[in-house]
Amino acid sequence: MKVRLNDNSDVVRTVREGLEKKGGYCPCRMEETEDTKCVCREFREQIADPDFEGYCHCMLYYKEK
Repeated sequence: MKVRLNDNSDVVRTVREGLEKKGGYCPCRMEETEDTKCVCREFREQIADPDFEGYCHCMLYYKEK
């Protein structure tokens, strides 16, 4: 299992700018809770799932099997 950044540098730059503006909270979510703090709860759960392969909600990270 490996987690890496999106290969698209434009996506990475845009999401990182959004994270900076929102104090580390997912720029794709309206609520600012511990569940939406990057790395968000949803992606932490996806990382823990051995069958999951894909991007986090905001497409910053990709989990490979």
